[in-house]
Amino acid sequence: MKAPIREIFCSVQGEGPYTGVRQAFVRFAGCNLDCVYCDTPVDRTEQCKVEQGCGTQNFKKIDNPLRGDGVSEIVRKYEGLHSVSLTGGEPLLYTNFIQGFSPGVPLYLESNMSLPERAKEVADMFKYVAGDFKLKAGFNLDNYDEYFDDMVECFKILKNTDERDCFCKIVVLDGFDMQNLLEGVNKIKDYISMIVLQPVTPVDGRDVRPPTVEKMMEIQKTLQDIKETRIMPQSHIMWGAL
Repeated sequence: MKAPIREIFCSVQGEGPYTGVRQAFVRFAGCNLDCVYCDTPVDRTEQCKVEQGCGTQNFKKIDNPLRGDGVSEIVRKYEGLHSVSLTGGEPLLYTNFIQGFSPGVPLYLESNMSLPERAKEVADMFKYVAGDFKLKAGFNLDNYDEYFDDMVECFKILKNTDERDCFCKIVVLDGFDMQNLLEGVNKIKDYISMIVLQPVTPVDGRDVRPPTVEKMMEIQKTLQDIKETRIMPQSHIMWGAL
């Protein structure tokens, strides 16, 4: 099966506990959610950008959509990979593609955790799951309660096991609801290895800002009693990596 891919490139993971590992990134077009802080274009494109050498940011374009075996062949040309990050957009929109994808290294899923039925189809394929829990603050969705229930179910399906590391990433904006945060963390605590608090990165033209350092430290202290909690901003942005 084919899927619309915006870009394929080789860089290092910039978020969460695997920050710094060398990965190939397969960025899918399309997303079923709308977050005010999103910094990634998700529109479908007629062509996919493919980086010609790790870190070169030198791209060639190939026609969309792409097959899993074709993307596997591209990714296998990047050497020394820890894993392949399936990111987006939302990768779980394309489970048929994922089922035909075999790059020869472990798969690392970056998901908004809102599609539990899709997650069931490919759960056994991932060695790493970076799952989002999206707070009400910064989330353009009328049916938040439905998202919340789906998020909990997704973590249950993709839960942390001896074969898979599943952790939770929470982007935190100034003015968030602490009760919302605590409710979600308590619902998923048994399914994850840790919580990663990510202060929101300001996006051009959007009115988003992170809490103060003091406030972030307070949140971490509160959550530490529930699950190991780390504060980790987006490191790749600091040094200009993709």
